[in-house]
Amino acid sequence: MSSKQVYIRLLTFVRPYWKVLLTSVLMLTILAATEPLFPAMMKPLLDEGFANNDSRIIKWVPLFVIGLFLLRGILTFTSSYASGWVANRIVTDLRALMFEKLTMLPTTYFDHHSSGSLTSKIAYDVNNVTGAATQALTTIVRDTLSLAALLGWLFWLNWKLTIITLILVPFIIVITRYFNKRLRLLSSNSQLSMSKLTHLIEEASSGHKIIKLFTSHKYEQYRFRHANEGQRGIAIRATIAASALVPLVQILSSVAIAIIIWMALNQEEGGTVTAGGFVSYLTAMLMLLPPLKRLTGITATIQRGLAAAESVFEMLDETIETIYDTEDVELNGRINFNNITFIYPQHTDKVIDNFTLELKCKETVALVGSSGSGKTTITNLLARFYEPSAGKITIDKQSINEIPLTTLRQNISMVSQDVRIVHDTIAANVAYADPNADISKIKDALIAAHAMKFVEKLPEGIETITGQNGVRLSGGQRQRIAIARAFYKNAPILILDEATSALDTESEAHIQTAIEDLMSNRTTLVIAHRLSTIEKADKIIVMKSGKIEETGSHTELLQLDGLYKHYYELQFKDR
Repeated sequence: MSSKQVYIRLLTFVRPYWKVLLTSVLMLTILAATEPLFPAMMKPLLDEGFANNDSRIIKWVPLFVIGLFLLRGILTFTSSYASGWVANRIVTDLRALMFEKLTMLPTTYFDHHSSGSLTSKIAYDVNNVTGAATQALTTIVRDTLSLAALLGWLFWLNWKLTIITLILVPFIIVITRYFNKRLRLLSSNSQLSMSKLTHLIEEASSGHKIIKLFTSHKYEQYRFRHANEGQRGIAIRATIAASALVPLVQILSSVAIAIIIWMALNQEEGGTVTAGGFVSYLTAMLMLLPPLKRLTGITATIQRGLAAAESVFEMLDETIETIYDTEDVELNGRINFNNITFIYPQHTDKVIDNFTLELKCKETVALVGSSGSGKTTITNLLARFYEPSAGKITIDKQSINEIPLTTLRQNISMVSQDVRIVHDTIAANVAYADPNADISKIKDALIAAHAMKFVEKLPEGIETITGQNGVRLSGGQRQRIAIARAFYKNAPILILDEATSALDTESEAHIQTAIEDLMSNRTTLVIAHRLSTIEKADKIIVMKSGKIEETGSHTELLQLDGLYKHYYELQFKDR
């Protein structure tokens, strides 16, 4: 996408607030129209006030100066407030759109993008966008009009001298275009570098216990210092480019001013220019420099904004999952995996190879196997986090690709070893994402999950704040909250992904009872390393390298004297 296309697209986010921005532009137009008034005042002040001692000039000029700057102050405030209001609205809108997109992106997107880079896009990149969307726009309008008004006054005073000024314009354009390209490249590199920094910060804050345990402070400090220095290098190069542009333009402008002063003084000797006219002309010339400086300096802001906009639009243009629906349909839970094969994108090895399995309604099926055998991938395919490379999955004889995605996921609950607890109350965690949470239903779910006893002992009961990722709760307590959430959702299909593997034996014993109650009258797919937790399963599937090696009940598989018995004997060899 070209810079022009990016900028035009960026301006579409300004369109809803065009009236407010138009107010800002109108204020700037009036402000620009007042720009030549001050140098214009110099001519009568010197020629009439000082030279001829005109009492009217002496009386009214001071009042005129106060009135002029009072008017300009009001216009500047109104314009700045209006443009700032629009800028904040654009930031808010873009952040909301980006977060909405974030919640609907497919799992594969998160596989290839770190959480730090996504945080950087939403939290930081979007701030730079407003510089190009509003600040640059208002600066261009204000300073272009100011230059036009001042040049008009200069032409009126002496058109010959003014033409000298315009001779240097092509040189300024060439210099500006060169620095534009340089700043655009450096701004893009800066965005990438900042995402790396954010990622390292996120890793260090979330993994602080590992850093302490492995005493890897110096290693992490080195990684951050290296990335930080890289960011500094890019920032310095951008600063050099942005800083060099303005003085180069000013040097060219000073040459023009020097020539004009020389010519004006020569004309003065001939009597063609009065002292007041010369001071008025010189004042207007000097007043050209600030808007010219801002116009050349705004290049850096625009390029940062366009680089940030590219980053933002790149995320907004990502393909989302199937459109969510609002249909509330309950499935029965008969599941069939028919010749499923799965290969991760950009890989060649089969993670799942010709997998066929049937789960009857309210049946419990356990998946067993070594790490990397494909157990978790099967549950990810069922929830449509990924799509099979071949084969078909059906629920109640319907292909899951034909079942609306929201309907499919509304009918699936999951309890895993990696419990996600949001920084909110226990009640909000149990009734997660339910806008019409039922307090009595929440309490029933906590009771069913054997969690009410410890919840009642907390200072504020079910209204107790859990802390970030449930830091104020123990591992067993977090697990029971997750089970209570599944009870509250009451979905017909349940996935248990090593739900007790991270717990001690005593906590596991308490939670296993709650899990068995949860599994009752549900179609359940269990992944377990601890074989003691799946002895009661209706069917156990032993997997190896994405394929089914053995199938049967616990007793049947022990009698088979195969891979399952080998796993079992390894776990219970001390008995």
